Amino acid sequence: MRGMEPRILVGTEGGLRSLGSVEVPADALAGHTVTALAHDGSRTWAIVDGRTLYASENRREWTAGAAVEGEHEATCLAPTSRGLFVGTEGAHLHRLQAGRLSPLDSFETVEGRQTWYTPWGDPADVRSIAAERGAAGAIYVNVHVGGVVRSHDGGGSWTPTLDIEVDVHQVLVHPSRRGVVLVAAADGLGVSRDSGASWDFATSGLHGSYLRAVAVAGDTVLVTASTGPGGSRAAVYRRPLDGAADFERCARGLPEWFRGNIDTACLVADGDVVVFGTADGRVFHSRDGGVSWELVAKGLPAIHCLVVG
Repeated sequence: MRGMEPRILVGTEGGLRSLGSVEVPADALAGHTVTALAHDGSRTWAIVDGRTLYASENRREWTAGAAVEGEHEATCLAPTSRGLFVGTEGAHLHRLQAGRLSPLDSFETVEGRQTWYTPWGDPADVRSIAAERGAAGAIYVNVHVGGVVRSHDGGGSWTPTLDIEVDVHQVLVHPSRRGVVLVAAADGLGVSRDSGASWDFATSGLHGSYLRAVAVAGDTVLVTASTGPGGSRAAVYRRPLDGAADFERCARGLPEWFRGNIDTACLVADGDVVVFGTADGRVFHSRDGGVSWELVAKGLPAIHCLVVG
């Protein structure tokens, strides 16, 4: 990577790696699994080994903080106007308060919670969290399998927005358009323009409708798609956010197909910069909203998450 490059952090099975202009020691969190990353202004948060919350103010030095107590490991996190929210296995939600991760009791009484499930028989998990900016911004929590639930009061109460059978794998809020929410689901891309009150789903142009990740680059939405959970043929697609155009497969600079799904939290964007990572340790980078791509890293441990910017 040459010149002024975006700052990219990659969370892997074997620690935290950096690309571009991020200066992270090669041994940052070495030997640990980084399962989630999130920027919060100048601060960056990480979930390490499914248990411990780490923070960095300069993206070079990391400090261990609160830990998730009990039997359930942490799966995802998101900064909100009401503090940092952390999701866990068992479909529980915690909030960082006074240096501790406290269970959010209101999430335990969500309507329909008793019907959440996984196809393999384990309890459902919180898979992703997205929050709009500002004190009045809504918070969206994706349960797998349990749809997407929304809070307009900072987590005080929750309302389901999607039928659980939609099988959502990631929820994302538009970075600048209030009320626009997107989901990557087993049945395609879902877009709501009214804060989850109604949804439109699109699959046209995809070789398979099974989506694991979604990102927004300017006026373009990108998704990762395959033919099913096994991900025998996976690819990245792009289309305009507005209108009804078909998806176009991203091809320039990419392999024809990927083996294994490109997972939740492994496709991210900041402006026209888009980055994704694969389970076999490759990172691809686009500077033009996904039109063309460059392989910028390979041979990394299995990638679980990325952040850019």
